[in-house]
Amino acid sequence: MWSLLLPMSKIVACLYVVITVLCCKVQASSLEDIIEAKEIVIAVYRDYAPFSAQVDGVAVGIDIDIARHIAKTLQVELRLKWITAGETTEDDLRNSIWKGHFLDKTKADVMMRVPYDKVYSQKRDDVGLLVHELVHMFAPYHTETWKIVFNKQKIEEVSTMAVFQYHPVGVEVDSIPQFYLISAFRGSMSKNTHQFPTIVAAVGGMQAGEVDAVMGLRSQITALHHTLNQVQYQLAENAFPLIGKQKWDIGLAVHNDYRALAYELGDIITAMIKDQTMADIFKTHHSTYEQPAYYM
Repeated sequence: MWSLLLPMSKIVACLYVVITVLCCKVQASSLEDIIEAKEIVIAVYRDYAPFSAQVDGVAVGIDIDIARHIAKTLQVELRLKWITAGETTEDDLRNSIWKGHFLDKTKADVMMRVPYDKVYSQKRDDVGLLVHELVHMFAPYHTETWKIVFNKQKIEEVSTMAVFQYHPVGVEVDSIPQFYLISAFRGSMSKNTHQFPTIVAAVGGMQAGEVDAVMGLRSQITALHHTLNQVQYQLAENAFPLIGKQKWDIGLAVHNDYRALAYELGDIITAMIKDQTMADIFKTHHSTYEQPAYYM
């Protein structure tokens, strides 16, 4: 009867908290918990085609297909946790794996598209503590790099980056290609570097004649290239001197307490790579796949 003494606003607030706790998984789960609950929660990036996006309310993309394969292999239901990219990957790992976002505090069991790099995983802060002490990164499933698509009617070929001293090139704002094109070679390409909110918008700008080429992630560029006139718009084969890391692997991450889950998922990813399931998923989405050296 005590509830009758509370203001209606507080009663509603209490009910909201109860419903939120019941409907959302606040903690990440161990492998045993996932099998028992018959559900796995996997974090994927929002609006990040060709990896993860929603089209007419349906989840589609490379990471979505991998997540579905994982759930099917474990014989559990898949629930996606859509995340918006923060300022750094550290923010995304904190919000998804070990602490939860400040708005809802819910966590995923697994996060996709995480850097698989020993130096990065052992990164330390200003006082020498491990930045990723609570995160285990594993199971690289794709090697990423950079790529340029260009308008053949405007540029005969892109053999070196020097051509962009004379031709406008589009990039996604606040991306590594943007900083690279603005600063490399003493800034000689900065005046021709045009920023767009997304790679999709940059490719649209190229089609509209605003730029003669676009630089971005190979996975995104090749997937978008499939939608273009491939006689007019072609993929370059040039290198990217002075860009730093030319190639890097992406994989999965779980809370550091759940190594058994990581071993199980690692076996699933390895099998997907060895039986060509992974390559077939990338092919379905018209994106270039490169097997990580880890499996060579």
